[in-house]
Amino acid sequence: MLTTTYVAGAPNWIDLGSPDVDAAAAFYGAVFGWQLQSLGPDAGGYGFFQVNGKTVAAIGPLTEEGASSAWTPYFLTPDADATTKAVEQAGGTVRVPPGDVFTEGRMAAFTDPTGAEFAVWQPGETKGLGAVNDLNTLSWTELYTTDAAAAKDFYRTVFSWDYEHMPFAGITYSVVSPSGGGQEATQGGIMQLPKEHLEAGSRSEWHPYFEVSDVDATFADATEHGATTLIPPMDAEGVGRLAMFTDPFGAALAVIRSAAA
Repeated sequence: MLTTTYVAGAPNWIDLGSPDVDAAAAFYGAVFGWQLQSLGPDAGGYGFFQVNGKTVAAIGPLTEEGASSAWTPYFLTPDADATTKAVEQAGGTVRVPPGDVFTEGRMAAFTDPTGAEFAVWQPGETKGLGAVNDLNTLSWTELYTTDAAAAKDFYRTVFSWDYEHMPFAGITYSVVSPSGGGQEATQGGIMQLPKEHLEAGSRSEWHPYFEVSDVDATFADATEHGATTLIPPMDAEGVGRLAMFTDPFGAALAVIRSAAA
């Protein structure tokens, strides 16, 4: 379960890179009721998505050559420079070297050995998102990967994550929690892409899940405003009801109504 009592290795930020920030903000405003707080030109067009005055995600223009629209999870690190060295030693690639974001914190961005992009945030004045696990906020992070074994070894080396393996829909799904956090601190999952998806050209990607009160209604709102279906609303035993889609610019995300504990 995500919490704003952030610990090392847990997701503490998430942002969307988009080719059209205003249009993307309009989409997410229609789907989740998010309001965009722009940080202005000094921040390069970056802004915060907010619900009830709390930051629940962020958005900015695409800055890397050839980049496509995508959500990027950030995981807490006490030392972005040390994590960068760990990433390199474990076979990952540095996309953005460590750098200070004013006095808010220090960040770096990477690609894991299977091709999935992620980032880290070393807190300064900004510790992380203002709300998680509430309605219309981040509740889970999930890696679809071309090589689950290699991905798990990599993230265990970099973040010391713990895994609990469980069968799900005919595959082995690995539930992630920060080191020593136990089942109460679960934060996401790692799943091997099926053979048919690999043959179709699917690549490794992190996907965010946002908690909603009504998956079917949210899914309908999303498709009405230009989303493309990846997984239509479905029930997952012991998990809840979920759906997955891409926004109008191709960024993948999921919505879920979690099963009662």
